[in-house]
Amino acid sequence: MPHRAAARATASARVGDPRQPGLRPRWWAELTLVVLVYAAYSAGRLLARDNGPAAVDNGLAILRIEKALFLNAEHPLNRLFTTTPALAVPADFVYASLHYLVTPAVLVWIFRRRAALYRSARSWLTVSTLLGLVGFTLLPTCPPRLLDPRHGFVDTMAQFSAYGWWGDEASAPRGLGEMTNQFAAMPSLHVGWALWCGVLLWRHARTPLVRWLGALYPVVITVVVMGTANHYLLDAVAGALVMAVGALLTKPAMRAADRVRAAVTARRSGAAPVPSPVHAPVPSPTPSHGPAHPSSRPRPAPIVSGGCETSAGERFPGRRTRDSTSGTSSADDTPATAR
Repeated sequence: MPHRAAARATASARVGDPRQPGLRPRWWAELTLVVLVYAAYSAGRLLARDNGPAAVDNGLAILRIEKALFLNAEHPLNRLFTTTPALAVPADFVYASLHYLVTPAVLVWIFRRRAALYRSARSWLTVSTLLGLVGFTLLPTCPPRLLDPRHGFVDTMAQFSAYGWWGDEASAPRGLGEMTNQFAAMPSLHVGWALWCGVLLWRHARTPLVRWLGALYPVVITVVVMGTANHYLLDAVAGALVMAVGALLTKPAMRAADRVRAAVTARRSGAAPVPSPVHAPVPSPTPSHGPAHPSSRPRPAPIVSGGCETSAGERFPGRRTRDSTSGTSSADDTPATAR
């Protein structure tokens, strides 16, 4: 039935059925936006790369805080990875690749399978990334692998660089180390983006295996970034906090974007605000016997004939007449001229 079909369409729209028109944004516009945000993120990361002395001081300060709080988990993990190539080499590949593969894959999956949720998911990722960029700029941090060797860290990616495409400059391909900022360690967006992926997969994947893989993914990334000496534990904690703050700011950011979009659209179209309709007052009839209270003034009867009058005794075709003797009504469709 039509009303049941409409109800099913409404229900499917609520859960984000990608077949519903108008729910999924244009793919080319979203691709352009993602590319622009990532380009701004990559360019912003380069702002602090020349601030080496401050970055070393910040890294050592984080290390001292962790030791004071007995949170120094990166030293034992790094020693384990350094002495166990079977762990270090896969971890190096995970660090160098999954950050750039899993995140876009989850974004595309949300776009195709959960279209109604896509905009909020993308906004969450964008806001959190921009917050991380602020952290990179204000707090350049030297990762453990770049500290003096006397602090006890070994760069596993440099140690096992023969197995991959990277050299001794983090995950950047050989010869492209100048294109990245190696002091962008605080917060860890490797952990932050992995947490974003894990939350979305846990909440919206239909297969239990995929959901559990999503929950395990940020845990694995956290172990990897510390074992390879690319991040401190507090970097990982800061990455999770950035994602939490980004989640809180997602809805306000979306509302602000909607207001800006509406203002830009109105300016381009040149449309003026539509005034609310003003109703003219209805004149009340003039009393014939002096003034009376407004509530006692009779209201004019509505004119149903539109001002037209009929001659005496004339009946409209189809008008019902009542027989005074029988009390019954009958319809007369005979023209007046025929009677």
